[in-house]
Amino acid sequence: MLRYVPLMIKNALRSRRRTILTICSVAASMCLLGTMFAIYRALFLSEPSAAQALRLITYHRVSLTQPLPIAYGDKIRRVPGVRDASIWQWFGGAYKDARDRRNFFARFSVEPEHFIRIHTEYQWPEDQKQAFIRDRTGCIASRPLADKFGWKIGERITLVGDIFPVTLELRLVGIFEEPEQFEALLFNHEYIRQSLPAGDRDMVGAFVVEAENAAAVPRVTREIDAMFANSPYPTRTESQRAFALSFLSFLGNVKLYLLTICGAVTFTILLVTANTMAMSVRERRREVGILKTLGYPNGAILGMILGESAIIAAAGGVIGLILASGAAAVVRAGPAFVQQLKTLSITGPVALFCIAFAMLIGILSSVAPAAGAARTTILEALRSTE
Repeated sequence: MLRYVPLMIKNALRSRRRTILTICSVAASMCLLGTMFAIYRALFLSEPSAAQALRLITYHRVSLTQPLPIAYGDKIRRVPGVRDASIWQWFGGAYKDARDRRNFFARFSVEPEHFIRIHTEYQWPEDQKQAFIRDRTGCIASRPLADKFGWKIGERITLVGDIFPVTLELRLVGIFEEPEQFEALLFNHEYIRQSLPAGDRDMVGAFVVEAENAAAVPRVTREIDAMFANSPYPTRTESQRAFALSFLSFLGNVKLYLLTICGAVTFTILLVTANTMAMSVRERRREVGILKTLGYPNGAILGMILGESAIIAAAGGVIGLILASGAAAVVRAGPAFVQQLKTLSITGPVALFCIAFAMLIGILSSVAPAAGAARTTILEALRSTE
């Protein structure tokens, strides 16, 4: 069959305008499909890092918006199998002009000493760690966020609270590197605690918990929730990955949305390529008769038409993946609901799957016209006036 490849390519280029338009249609569809596949893989199929696999998030069972007593932190640290725990409080607020979405980024208050012990994969100088521990008004930023705003050590950063009725005057004392490249600003929870009214000081949003090892994670999860099950503030403890994905639940069933879009795009590609191949085969019925007269078997004719469709679909798939890589870069540059999207890319497995999928769709869409051409008798084909 490989000896027929030059003939397949020549037939594909017979009507160049139609072929180019078909390739462009497939490329646009595969751009969307490749991006959806990459997002689905990043959200639901990627494996957490070794450090992330040990981290859990404990928050109020009813809702993340319901606070927990700050005293829960010490109780969680005493649970067998827990290495450490830290407050994890979303601050929100506004940086400069709140109407500019460029100024939006994650802002959390933490307990510096516990935070440093838990997030061992974060890389930053020891003197900056000590400054974060000592300076109550000190804050640290991830490298992508610092680069985005051009922040340097010593930078003064003002956050005007909205959830909390306080204005924080922070000083940047550290810039850390971390694998997922997310944008976040972290500061000492004691600063916000001392700024709040007395009645609101002893409540926090959540705790980030680190287990001693992977085997202890299920048991730690059960014991933490069991410890507070009958208290006025029951808890829900889940993995860091599951907690991040829970934010997507505000948008609905994201997995279903992605699969629905992929299904609609697949149907579109089938229609486009099927229409192209049907027209192409109809125009070449006499040629099919001549090929049969020259001794080409039905299987060879069937294979050539299927191969022609697969070549067109593969060309569109390759161009679509290039466009999808650009779309992934746009997603990485924009605000993301979950950290996995900050490293979104078209990986090797996704690229191979998309190209194979495009070729499969191309072949399936041309089965009917190819089979019809292969079954056509020599007499019927030579009688054709099309």
